[in-house]
Amino acid sequence: MILVLGLVGFTMLMLVLEWIRADMVALLVVVTIGLTGLIPGDQVFNGFAGNAVIAIIAIMIMGAGLDRAGVLNLTAAFVMRMARGMESRLGVVVNSVTSLFSAVIPSQALAALMIPVTSRLSARTGVPMSRLLLPMAFCILTATNTTLIANSPLIVLNDLIASANSNLPPGAHTIPKFGLFSVTPVGLVLAVAGVAFFYLFTRKLLPEREDDRLKVTPGRTESYFADTYGIVGETAELTVTAESPLVGMSIGEVEQLHGAPLILAIKNGNESRVAPPSDQMIWVGTVLGVLAPRDAIMSFANNQLCRVSMRMRQLGEQFNTTRAGISEAVIPPSSRFIKQSVGDLRLRKRFGISVLAVNRGDEVFREDVRAVTLRAGDTLVLHSKWRDLMLAEEDRDIVVVTDIPKEEQRPGKIWQAVGFFVLAKCLALFTHLDLSVAMMTGAVGMLLTGVLNMDEAYKAINWKTIFVTACLIPLGWSMDSTGTASWIAQEVLQVLGHAPQWTLQLSIAVLTLIFSQVMSNVGATVMMVPIAISVAVTTGGNPSAYALIVAVSSSNTFLLPSGHAALMMVAGPGGYRSRDFLRVGLPLTILILTLTLVTINLMYR
Repeated sequence: MILVLGLVGFTMLMLVLEWIRADMVALLVVVTIGLTGLIPGDQVFNGFAGNAVIAIIAIMIMGAGLDRAGVLNLTAAFVMRMARGMESRLGVVVNSVTSLFSAVIPSQALAALMIPVTSRLSARTGVPMSRLLLPMAFCILTATNTTLIANSPLIVLNDLIASANSNLPPGAHTIPKFGLFSVTPVGLVLAVAGVAFFYLFTRKLLPEREDDRLKVTPGRTESYFADTYGIVGETAELTVTAESPLVGMSIGEVEQLHGAPLILAIKNGNESRVAPPSDQMIWVGTVLGVLAPRDAIMSFANNQLCRVSMRMRQLGEQFNTTRAGISEAVIPPSSRFIKQSVGDLRLRKRFGISVLAVNRGDEVFREDVRAVTLRAGDTLVLHSKWRDLMLAEEDRDIVVVTDIPKEEQRPGKIWQAVGFFVLAKCLALFTHLDLSVAMMTGAVGMLLTGVLNMDEAYKAINWKTIFVTACLIPLGWSMDSTGTASWIAQEVLQVLGHAPQWTLQLSIAVLTLIFSQVMSNVGATVMMVPIAISVAVTTGGNPSAYALIVAVSSSNTFLLPSGHAALMMVAGPGGYRSRDFLRVGLPLTILILTLTLVTINLMYR
């Protein structure tokens, strides 16, 4: 028990302080469990083969298939028709559609898909993104409990219940597993509450910063990026003459010169490209495509003996807004770019992307951007070809939030994508197949019919989430098998005395909520479900109700932007501050917590 409590404390501390990556922490925990024999050695890595993990993998693949088939583009068109340009109606429709998708698509993936859709709607209607993004992200979390399909804590719940059943005291009734739609009554109440909450209180609670964060579209790049990031000026061509001191210098060296403009493109001979790498050499006749105020361009050209053309004669194709331009992208919590500097990423050489600025909360980095070390939630201002940007986004290390011109990738496969998605849901609902088998059937169907190929399926899987989930499940098992959960439950009961059931449930829910604010919701669920079940068994409560309260409360992470990946992803594009999350999240937390307890107790009375 002491060892298990030590592992729990270590896990919580590391997930909060982030001294070690979350997936590495999870691996350390599962290896320690195996080395110390807390559970049998042949069961240590069973989490990787568990129904929960396989189901999550399949759902990620199917979500990517729906995106490839253009379902989200059709969604944007539908929302536009329904909203008719009215802000109040637009918010309701966006939040309702998001809530619907949240029942079947994992939260982080859905946020990545919906941010560009919301950007497009903002651009077309004139409604500021700050009015749309935060409600959209919160509605993802309120509606994610509608089914056991998209919510990782709910998917993990059945595996934790199976472990609890094997360690119940003699005479105790076996806890039944949850079906695919067992939680639907609770999820529907919370989803409707989320949409209604923002319909009534959006204007009162959300910040009015319409001049700061209007729209993010290629057609408005000049005004938007000038107002928000101070990126001002005009594009021009500088032709390097034989007398110019730039001859023989690299792009990186030129960028270090005093008064140097932003170098966005280059042409050497007949070859031209956007975002030249820092080691690209400059020769006589090289044409540089630059961005800066006209006076700064003229001054730099005079000092460096270059010819200036304010008309894009030779690089016009590279600056065509239908092919290239300035955009914004967010660093998601699962990105491999985190804790790396912009310079070390070599984005210009690898992808043809220039980083012009980095936005972090209220701070904007424009000077010496290459030295900035990236964090989750940072917003990057990029210049690139749209095609190159789409290729870079495929690795899911960045999420593009600008509504860039792009074609639907496989619109001809939309019926296959929707058909196999519906088939998977029907198998899970109307047959006795495990959720993992049902979901993987839909994923394999999409792969066989060409909605996705295997490489795209691998990229669609968030392996960090998979490892954290699979490695933390044995921690929950060890809490049961060693009696740690029962001991903690007894200690809790000694403090609370003979409190009524609703007081015990509220305490469990609040404790879960606090844990989920500072660590992953899966981690909070794994730690709290065994304790909640032990409290229920000891006090004569319903273990199913207690376990469900934990799983649902772990998604109630509205108070801090760091509490959930979906919230971190909208913080930058929406221009939100921490107090915005607290102002909106506190009343919503109280509302959702109250409705969770009332609805679950009505279900299990």
